[in-house]
Amino acid sequence: MTEREALAALQGDDAAEAARAAEALWQMWHRSGEPRLDDLLRRGIEAMESQDLAAADAAFTRLIGEAPGFVEGWNKRATARYIAKDYAASIADCRETLARNPNHFGALSGQGLCHMMLGEFREAALLFRRALAVHPHLRGARENLRTAIAEAVKGN
Repeated sequence: MTEREALAALQGDDAAEAARAAEALWQMWHRSGEPRLDDLLRRGIEAMESQDLAAADAAFTRLIGEAPGFVEGWNKRATARYIAKDYAASIADCRETLARNPNHFGALSGQGLCHMMLGEFREAALLFRRALAVHPHLRGARENLRTAIAEAVKGN
């Protein structure tokens, strides 16, 4: 399955096929084509999973420095920075991810979460809508969109 085919499958009515397509996309996005870079990504992910956010950030920063075109380095650093509650830096990394891959539903949703944490509910809603335009079966984005809209209405 190519990336284009997987993105098309996300749009279909078959939720199981969309889930398989999403998993295929994540697998594609995690491969740089260079084992050394893939290993650096894996080490950063392991550090993030063990809550060593400084080590994760350092690994992803090194990865970005060595391969700025490898989109998942930016996305994973955004995730580490979100977990560290550095929402502005996470948003900046999400923007870098999306500049390189506008269909990265993880970065769209992640940036939306950052805006929610900052109380920027209109911006969050826009990003969740964009995530759902790419991946209509993304349940978390749909729930977060409802929350963002409700909060934006309350803020008026």
